[in-house]
Amino acid sequence: MTETPAFPNSPAPQRFPVVVVGAGPAGLTVGCVLRAAGVDCLVLETATREFVEGRPRAGVIEEPVVRGLERRGLAGNLLERARRHTACEFRFEGGRHPFAYHELTGRHHWVYPQQFLVTDLVREYADVRGGAVRFGVRDVRLHDLDGDRPSVSYVCPESGRREVAACAFVAGCDGARGVTRAAVAGRARVARHDYGIGWLALLAQAPPSADRVLFGCHPDGFAGQMPRSPEVTRYYLQCPPGDDPENWPHERVWAELRRRLDAAGAEPPAEGRLIEKRVLDMHDYVTEPMSFGRLHLAGDAAHLVAPIAAKGLNLALHDAFALGDALVARLVKGDGTGLAGYSEGCLRRVWDYQEFSQWLSELYHGGAAGDPFRAGTALARLRRLFSSPAAATAFAEQYLGTAVRY
Repeated sequence: MTETPAFPNSPAPQRFPVVVVGAGPAGLTVGCVLRAAGVDCLVLETATREFVEGRPRAGVIEEPVVRGLERRGLAGNLLERARRHTACEFRFEGGRHPFAYHELTGRHHWVYPQQFLVTDLVREYADVRGGAVRFGVRDVRLHDLDGDRPSVSYVCPESGRREVAACAFVAGCDGARGVTRAAVAGRARVARHDYGIGWLALLAQAPPSADRVLFGCHPDGFAGQMPRSPEVTRYYLQCPPGDDPENWPHERVWAELRRRLDAAGAEPPAEGRLIEKRVLDMHDYVTEPMSFGRLHLAGDAAHLVAPIAAKGLNLALHDAFALGDALVARLVKGDGTGLAGYSEGCLRRVWDYQEFSQWLSELYHGGAAGDPFRAGTALARLRRLFSSPAAATAFAEQYLGTAVRY
């Protein structure tokens, strides 16, 4: 973070109460909340609008998050188009084990691909609520975040000139590799956990073999099926960390999916063209605190949770609700209580979700660890889900994001 610089070749600074860095789910939600309250803001994004709206990512959304979007007028298309999931299925020891979490809790998941949600949020923020947004900007820099007059500068893609946006607050929503997280390097405490495994993430142009999420807990490695639409399915295959996707040709992918998801009476996965294939090294991190002067981090800029428990998008939106509401209270009502408690409140949920991700990872991967003790305890966890109503209910509440309310 630098002293206020001079920008001799730049036009006069623009002024916004809030500059949001990053046009992902968190940043766009913060922007929509601000605009609904009549607060001007500027959203800056290094990618193009077309790229942001087309980037496939998560798709499982918890019911409390959907209700949060609904309360803020952001769930119209989601409620109309998303699919409700009321059960998942574990496959182990050659058997199928349906887990009906709706029967235990009355809650369900929604499946709505993240790119659809981002498209909805971009349209709502920019086209409906009239929010200012700049796509394709370069070399974003943050200035004077500890002072009373912070600003954000960037290179305009059309003119090539550096432009400056003066503001009262900066919302850092630009992900794990963004400039806002880099700005607090050396000041933040970063806790990191590496699982020592990889997941081959696949997107297949093929219908799902079942109308629910499947978890294959196999001695040779985990496999998962996450339906995205009647025509597209997300699959995961456990692999060594750092593996090369080219080591997984079409034939090997489908052979492993059939083997690891095999169970008595189950339909095998339907083959289709693989439209995405990449390796994700499973790791988590948490940045503490999430607030630094006039900068407040949200989503992956503050924390990363491996996709093991499908919590990343949900955590980002919880952050965005809290940050957007807190900024509105401060700027409209002069009430700074929400901003003062923002970091602590969000981190309680973050750590709760991280703990569940670790627990679930052992359940998924312990049987393939090559350690008979870990394999035995992982199998004990699986069996307990189907023999103890108390254990099943506790798992369902954590899986659905309803175990703890903040």
